[in-house]
Amino acid sequence: MKVLGVLTGGGDCPGLNAVIRGVVVRAAETHGADVVGIENGWQGLMEGRTRPLDRDDVRGILARGGTILGTSRLDPYVHGDGYESIRETIKDNDIDALVVIGGDGTLKTAMQLHEDGGVPIIGVPKTIDNDIAGTDTTFGFNTAVEIATEAIDRIATTAEAHNRVMLVEVMGRTKGWIAAYSGIAAGADVIVIPEIEYDLDDIAAIIRKRHRRGKTYSVVVVAEGIDPPAGLEMEERIDQFGFVRLGGVAYAVGQEIERLTGFETRVTVLGHLQRGGTPTAADRVLATRFGVAAADLAAEGTFGVMVAMRGTEIVPVPLSEACESVRGVPPEIYNVAETFFG
Repeated sequence: MKVLGVLTGGGDCPGLNAVIRGVVVRAAETHGADVVGIENGWQGLMEGRTRPLDRDDVRGILARGGTILGTSRLDPYVHGDGYESIRETIKDNDIDALVVIGGDGTLKTAMQLHEDGGVPIIGVPKTIDNDIAGTDTTFGFNTAVEIATEAIDRIATTAEAHNRVMLVEVMGRTKGWIAAYSGIAAGADVIVIPEIEYDLDDIAAIIRKRHRRGKTYSVVVVAEGIDPPAGLEMEERIDQFGFVRLGGVAYAVGQEIERLTGFETRVTVLGHLQRGGTPTAADRVLATRFGVAAADLAAEGTFGVMVAMRGTEIVPVPLSEACESVRGVPPEIYNVAETFFG
């Protein structure tokens, strides 16, 4: 391997720069390879937007949020001609292998490019949602949980001061990992996640029971990907790339809780606050290990795989395994949360 390309696709995530740093330094210093950074995800491959990266280029980025390469939601198969739309950039930059850092959508595209065009690819799992199959955890999740937990802690104090029901909506497009973990950590009174069907009457009963016991406030944590309350429809919003935009379902849930309980209810949507800023130490270490492992796999010629955390080890797993399903919160974790409802 003489030239290794690296890109970040999809939504940003704390720890992306730590992965880039790990890839660049390991590839250059250990394996003697040049590294080409591809700007703005797949868009850079489609439009020929690249730049060389060396050790000096990645100094001081370990603690930075976002990604120095930029990202986008453009996809070669959705917005281009698949492999043909990136072939020229790969050829012009003499790229021998490609490290793709992304979530389930980005990794599915990576797998397809590997299978259709024979692109030598190593995937790195990236999502604050922690829902990628094949790995025990993903970087960015720990940071998002820390941010959400601190926010819920703060909101709980104002809920108590004003005798209100406070709903906190956190990210979680299809699965409720952030809601479950931050809710448990912050002592939420109810947690609502996509994996578990919820009943508003049951939630209202829990809140009323708290009031009868003298607790005149409640904190409910809601994942953004839950279905809206029965009988209520939310307007579907589509972004410029054709993907559904989530966020705001807690307003509908909060309205119904206030109607059912008669208690004043307020909503806070954390939104992109969870994505930005400095990654935690745990995410910096995990992201660094992923980046180093990806560079090592590229040097040894192991492609069509994703680096994954299994226990305490970083191992390669087939991209097909990572893309075959979306990993949800296990029932035993939600059972722990339910113990403290009310």
